Amino acid sequence: MAEPTISSALVRAEELRSALLVMHVFEQEREPIGFVAKVDDRLGGVVRRVLASGDFSGRKEETLVLYAPASDAPIQRVLLVGAGKREDHTMDRLRRGIGAAIRTAERLGLGELDISLGHTHHTSERVGDYHAGLAAVEAALLAAWDFRELKTEGDESAPRGRVTHVRLVAHDEANQRDFQRAVDYGTITARGANVARELQTQPGNVLTPTYLAERARELGTAVGLQVTVLDRAGIEQAGMKALLAVAQGSSEEPRFVIMEHRRGGDARPLVLIGKGVTFDAGGISIKPAERMEDMKYDMSGAAAVVGAMHAIAQLELKANVIGVIPATENLPSGTAYKPGDVIGTHLGKSVEIVNTDAEGRLILADALSYVRRYQPAAVIDAATLTGAVVIALGQHAIGLMGNDGDLMDEVQAAGLRVGERCWSLPLWDEYRPQIDSTIADIKNSGGRAAGTITAGWFLKEFVDYPWVHLDVAGTAYRDEPAPYLRKGATGVPARLFIEWVKARAEA
Repeated sequence: MAEPTISSALVRAEELRSALLVMHVFEQEREPIGFVAKVDDRLGGVVRRVLASGDFSGRKEETLVLYAPASDAPIQRVLLVGAGKREDHTMDRLRRGIGAAIRTAERLGLGELDISLGHTHHTSERVGDYHAGLAAVEAALLAAWDFRELKTEGDESAPRGRVTHVRLVAHDEANQRDFQRAVDYGTITARGANVARELQTQPGNVLTPTYLAERARELGTAVGLQVTVLDRAGIEQAGMKALLAVAQGSSEEPRFVIMEHRRGGDARPLVLIGKGVTFDAGGISIKPAERMEDMKYDMSGAAAVVGAMHAIAQLELKANVIGVIPATENLPSGTAYKPGDVIGTHLGKSVEIVNTDAEGRLILADALSYVRRYQPAAVIDAATLTGAVVIALGQHAIGLMGNDGDLMDEVQAAGLRVGERCWSLPLWDEYRPQIDSTIADIKNSGGRAAGTITAGWFLKEFVDYPWVHLDVAGTAYRDEPAPYLRKGATGVPARLFIEWVKARAEA
């Protein structure tokens, strides 16, 4: 998949040449300021006239293309992007504005654009140049990503052109240094998310557990990670009975992937775990046919782990990080596990199966138990685990649960910084009886009430370390496009993972 290159350059307004220059304007501004004013002087005051007329109000994500009065003008087009109210300016609002700019460039068939972020100097609380640049870089790369590798004919819905290069226009040397840091870092983090999106988008007949494991090996070893892949025999030897139970309905073998980044000396490792159900038909408790094609996304947690580990290695973060992926299909067949079965787990707990479509928590249970051997400092798992979290939070927030308040706060803060927001749900003791079983230690579903929370409680039974669970069923893929994300895979929570590890490494 082609992605645009990102650069930054110190360019004075009077020297700038651009096919499309993107500039932000706050709501209800009637006079251009700063760099916008300097550029407008070269355009003969067209921006001033538009703002004074009120034809462009500056509402968030509002856009307007202005053309230079002469066809040979050094600045051919200016795209005004509404930044909303000055006092409400946030990094995510900036990301959304950059997404709108990328969409406009695609619609116009323009491969290159320049972006000015001078408006960030004029907020009530000045946004730092580095963080503004980072938000712009990530948003541009996320917005421009587009998976069309499996199309063999022209697509009328495709944009007129692909954006091939984005340049951040710096206004002074300090500004340029901050922007270059943002380009260096943000290019890696956004591409980590796009690695996850590429894996998510592959169809289930391509991305089998074996393919997922081999791509993890290829991507990991390319950046210096140590990658271990357990096949069925290795999984059996390790005693992962729950993973094997889910896998027994499919002719595709399961895999268990371990990706290791060791740059933290003797420090106890941080562990990232991702659910890797490469296709989930629900097993014997089969899902409705409608929208079942989206169940290729049931490995989104695993994809985020691969993308995050790929980026963490490239960034050379000073931490020990281990990425773990249990991978399988969940299909109905004559050999599939059944409602009413009692299965074992890596930890030794017995589980009564009341719903074979509650399989993600089973394979995660084995992974959560397995990583005890590393004596981790902290563990985060991510999974498209429950439809209930979509009912609770829609597509705008990750469901967050855990057993350590400080760790939960860390993860929530990391998500807020990168625009992958989390909302905490309670693992109160009162919910635990819903997963009691009369014939086994525990059952794999607590029913419809508080379904996301009881799934979290199931996972909690298998941990003895600081732990956070992220239910990304509503955020890992989208039914409709967002300003800087297309319809389909989002890569969530790859950038949250990276940001959390970076913060831990710096601390």
